[in-house]
Amino acid sequence: MNLDLAQLEALAAAVTEGTFDAAAKTLHVTPSAISQRVKALENAVGRVLLTRTKPVQPTESGQALLRLARQIGTLTDDVAREIGGVDATREPAVIPLAVNADSLATWLLPALVAAGPSLVFDLHSDDQDRTADLLRHGTVMAAVTAAGEAVPGCTVDRLGSMRYRPMASPGFAARWFADGTVTEQFSRAPMVVFDRNDRLQDDYARRRTRRHLDPPRQYVPGSAAFVEAVCLGLGWGMLPDLQTRHLRTGELVELDPRRYVDVQLFWQQWRLRSPSLDLVADAVREAAASTLH
Repeated sequence: MNLDLAQLEALAAAVTEGTFDAAAKTLHVTPSAISQRVKALENAVGRVLLTRTKPVQPTESGQALLRLARQIGTLTDDVAREIGGVDATREPAVIPLAVNADSLATWLLPALVAAGPSLVFDLHSDDQDRTADLLRHGTVMAAVTAAGEAVPGCTVDRLGSMRYRPMASPGFAARWFADGTVTEQFSRAPMVVFDRNDRLQDDYARRRTRRHLDPPRQYVPGSAAFVEAVCLGLGWGMLPDLQTRHLRTGELVELDPRRYVDVQLFWQQWRLRSPSLDLVADAVREAAASTLH
């Protein structure tokens, strides 16, 4: 298969920017040129690579070529920096990463700072069980994820675990967890959940009661807002130890001091030698080793 680099670049730009018009501005060509290059690439591989929606979306075949296009772009940038063709102070390397919201709110940002000023980051936040999908689709180069099985074309390293405990405000705990059986308490007490993909609270309650429960839910899709919602008494929630400094001021209490849930985290990245990506990986591993369980 003889793939044209300009066509791969057009494909990546279209997906990144969302439209052919925006991709054209990025590459300083016409929208017609973007369309022609993508169509020529589709003809070359005999597959439809993009759905022409707004924003455009890669098909399954398009995802494979998107990964290739972005890997080639990364290696090209690294070589240009190595031979002095790019001024890193003016054109820093862009590293797209996927990370779960709780890591982003606690330990990851200092690690990215430690990676150095020659890098800039395009961060994509999602549930730790879903960040690997962004890597699989070619959206990002690396991910902090709960997936321990390597995505095809990637390496995987265990970072450690974030420890979560069932927490609530003192007033909420007194109202909902003072009397009754454990099953009754968890079946009627409102819980705070991040979004409809967040199963951490449900998994804990099922393990605690040995039953599938469906209590009222407060959806709060933000890590800091999630903690605040629990502190304010909207519901109980599973909070990481890294975010529960409020315990010292009495804003939160543990519903079950003897129990916790450890969420294993892994670092997955493209299987290629990239100095820029290696800088990030080393900084992330070092931060995780000193922060996580």
